Amino acid sequence: MVSHTLRRSLSASVPALAASAVLLGAAGCSGGAPGRGAEAAQGWTGTGVNAVSRPVTGSGVTAVTGLRPDGDLETAVFDLAKGRRLWSRPATMVGRLSGMGVQPPAVAGTPGSPVVVALEPRRTGRWKATLVARDARTGTERWTRPVDTTFGPVRCGTQVCLSEFTARRSARFAVLDAATGRQLWRMPGIAEVEWSDPTRVVAFRMARHPALEARDLRTGRTLWTFPVERAVGSGVNLSGGWAFGALPGGPLVGYVAPYQRGKGRDSLSAFGFFGLNPATGRLVWTRKRLLRVYPGASPAVALVTRQVTPGGSYGGFEQLDPRTGRTTATVTADRAPASSWLLAFPADLSSLAFLSQGRRGAAYRLADASPVGPQGLRVWSFCTVTPSELRINGHRGFFPVAPLCAYDLATGRRLGSAGAPPGWYTGSTDGWRVWRGEDGVLHAVRDARGTTPGMYGQ
Repeated sequence: MVSHTLRRSLSASVPALAASAVLLGAAGCSGGAPGRGAEAAQGWTGTGVNAVSRPVTGSGVTAVTGLRPDGDLETAVFDLAKGRRLWSRPATMVGRLSGMGVQPPAVAGTPGSPVVVALEPRRTGRWKATLVARDARTGTERWTRPVDTTFGPVRCGTQVCLSEFTARRSARFAVLDAATGRQLWRMPGIAEVEWSDPTRVVAFRMARHPALEARDLRTGRTLWTFPVERAVGSGVNLSGGWAFGALPGGPLVGYVAPYQRGKGRDSLSAFGFFGLNPATGRLVWTRKRLLRVYPGASPAVALVTRQVTPGGSYGGFEQLDPRTGRTTATVTADRAPASSWLLAFPADLSSLAFLSQGRRGAAYRLADASPVGPQGLRVWSFCTVTPSELRINGHRGFFPVAPLCAYDLATGRRLGSAGAPPGWYTGSTDGWRVWRGEDGVLHAVRDARGTTPGMYGQ
């Protein structure tokens, strides 16, 4: 079983990764551009909440974990169409690792009877908190479940999944009926939901030899199991982090990051990307010894990676086709400036840019690696690489979800009033894109098509 002191360097939620991106000389890209201009689209800006988690959207609402001025957490729920705040309740975390970022609520259930599920600071006997499901629109309590320690609830199909007793040897993964809270089934160990549909769930089982496992959502019957080391090699260490993503009809794209155990050529644990058929568990493709770069999309949407040389140094950049794993573009390492830089991308992902803050940058077309003039080129990268730690009562080491800002590549300066960040960053749900701004304000715009994952997942 995985060590419960594991600190996950999550690509999906840790703002401190922006700093890691600078140290690695890496940052990534993604797809899913909006369908029409944000200026002409329906949208809103939420008020009264300092959002610190990623927002979660579904069934006509968006929910987020906010930080109150007194240092306590809250669950805040907004009407997706109008931006009206529907309700809020106190929230907490028990046993969540700081490297995972602040836990967002889960929006689950059927479209006709959705619930928002979050951890609330109610202690009962030996239980440290209470998992509470509330009517998504009214906040009326539907059911509760006492909790010892957990990484938090997530939607799986129409149900609710969570790992609980995460700080104990008796850790388990449980699937709950979203309508009643009744436990449908459970399995030993800690796991994370990476893909689901109305009948199946694919969970990432975190162990010394981690595996993806598909189960029937109602019964828990095992459908297939895939050991991750078959794809990236033996010696995986989950302390490096991981990420998964999928688009309808496409493979489940996975990434396991390296963990540096010391110095020298063989100091990195096994790492790389792979694609898996979520219906059968069959390996579709694998690409070892490539790094995910930041900021970046869900691996299933667009993949810009960085090479690692046989000697352990950083190499050039490769864009992969998430469906096949084949290289579609390459930018060699000698294109990078000698001075410090951040990777950045335009909204249409047509080029890869090296952003030098306060100085002229450089960009290259991903299609053919030819130079792109920086004059007038607006690119997106992290707003800061030195985020401030959140002052959450009883919790240290947590940071807000990392926002993106627009920059003028010709000057390296930030642009004001840049509008919504790109779709490859925000993702979308039924055409709506919801994101946290640099100031903690929640924003939403309906300018996309369909549902796609963003940098922080779905």
